[in-house]
Amino acid sequence: MRLVVLTVLTATLVAASPVRAQEIVKLDTRPGVTQSYFLARAPKEPLAVALLFPGGGGFIRLRSEDGQIKFNPGNFLVRVRAEFVKREIVAAILDAPSDAQSGWGMTDEFRFGDAHLTDVRAVLADLGRRFPDLPVFLIGTSRGTVSAASLGARLDRGVAGVALTSSLYRPAPPRSNEPGPGLSQFDFKRLKVPALIVHHADDGCPATPYVDAYHLARTFPLVTVKGGAPATSGPCEPFSAHGYLGREPETVDAIVNWMLKRPYPKEIAGR
Repeated sequence: MRLVVLTVLTATLVAASPVRAQEIVKLDTRPGVTQSYFLARAPKEPLAVALLFPGGGGFIRLRSEDGQIKFNPGNFLVRVRAEFVKREIVAAILDAPSDAQSGWGMTDEFRFGDAHLTDVRAVLADLGRRFPDLPVFLIGTSRGTVSAASLGARLDRGVAGVALTSSLYRPAPPRSNEPGPGLSQFDFKRLKVPALIVHHADDGCPATPYVDAYHLARTFPLVTVKGGAPATSGPCEPFSAHGYLGREPETVDAIVNWMLKRPYPKEIAGR
């Protein structure tokens, strides 16, 4: 693999260990292209690493302004980063690479392609240097599951497992702002690493129906989420059942327990 040049923007002005500090990490991964990720403040005794793939185009607009780290905070996996840290999990959130930051971000074709694989391999290598000997899991939500599933299949033993939440099982409608096939043509048998399916029973997004997750439960473990808070966004947006609104801590808890090979609920009951 080509040499990766690393640039770090720290979130604080005081000296801090690079393992503990909250940071933007920017990697030169391909000629003329950089790949950034946000590293949340690491727990004191981390047990594993979660590389998080937000939904949509994956473009969270990660940046530093006046010494402060800024990004779009609404996506499910972005807003629950602290829940992972509370449970001794390092949370690293991937942004879209520099050549996929026009428009809304990464297309499905890009997520399935070699360039994305190269970028993520560089991120995994950097995380491996920072947190040696810790297992790394790929966790995606909505369209981010296209990345997590396709990369999990290709990286094989390079990761410890994959968690797919609110997966995009069906193509988005042609008139959608985010067209693409999603995982509708993905062969889930290609996943050789452990995989967990997480889905809300009331997910109302047409491209992410619960019934498709239920069918996959014949092959993979499934966590079914029920209940939560009333939606404050559209059914395909994160502030709804699609984003586990009001059920965030319980959902992360189930994912982390699965990661750590602890007992976890197959159903998060509604209330």
